Amino acid sequence: MKIVIADDYQDCVRHLDAFKQLEGHDVTVYHDTLTDLDALSERFKAAEALVLIRERTPITAALLKRLPNLKVISQTGGGAAHVDIPACRHHGITVMTGTGSPYAAAELTWGLVLAAMRHIPAEVENLKAGRWQRTLGTGLKGRTLGVFGYGKIGSLVARYGQAFEMKVLVWGREGTLQRASDAGIEVAQTQADLFQRADVLSLHLRLNDETRGIVSAESLAQMKPTSLLVNTSRAQLVAPGALEQALKAGQPGQAAVDVFDAEPLLADSLLELPNLVATPHLGYVEKDSYELYFGDAFSNLLAYINGQPINNLAS
Repeated sequence: MKIVIADDYQDCVRHLDAFKQLEGHDVTVYHDTLTDLDALSERFKAAEALVLIRERTPITAALLKRLPNLKVISQTGGGAAHVDIPACRHHGITVMTGTGSPYAAAELTWGLVLAAMRHIPAEVENLKAGRWQRTLGTGLKGRTLGVFGYGKIGSLVARYGQAFEMKVLVWGREGTLQRASDAGIEVAQTQADLFQRADVLSLHLRLNDETRGIVSAESLAQMKPTSLLVNTSRAQLVAPGALEQALKAGQPGQAAVDVFDAEPLLADSLLELPNLVATPHLGYVEKDSYELYFGDAFSNLLAYINGQPINNLAS
């Protein structure tokens, strides 16, 4: 089968143990991301199967119309919101999803917390430039960690906060509040209460119509000037332009983010702010996660090719 793997930024997929599953197939791997419809359709036109790395390339109805050879899409991870499922059904294209793991994203989240609170990136650059001790960091012990969304990742981050002897405060939907309460974790009175009290506030919500823009400019203005907002979930949880405006106003005092409205992001005024620590969507980009994600994606694809039952069908 002609298989195309898109958006392998680091050229790492073919070096995974899981990649051996595709031996004997005609596999093409691309390392850059295209957004132009003509260029994408030209790149994918011979593909019978697409393996997608999370949400890096949206698969739209307009694109699918121009891919007459495409039979199957195998998605890494469990979500396929970036794939037009009804259009796939219309064209007879099977869409399969896999499983994921919360650990890599939770670990990166905590890395960003430490990096921002102790000004680690700035002090690394200071030291390399011959400057010694230019900032005064803030410790975590005794401070309040706000967790907005107590799911698989949010619950891990809450445990990390407890290990650092932080007070943990949770807010979210009814299920979140119940899970946090069952775990003996304090639940905020309201969303505003969470934003007002947190010294570190970490977002761990799924992006959907209900949560899009749920963090408004007004929400951010309620945060302490000494506080840190962390977002390793989805940029669109924050209202457009609100984070940059808030950081310039100094409430919150800092932000650490791993996600952006448009990716890959190579230049933006947000990145120029001195009170921002940013990473290029590395949450799930880790060896064990990739072996899991691609192992599932390739196993699903082989099951499809061999006419075997598939566990996770999106369409």
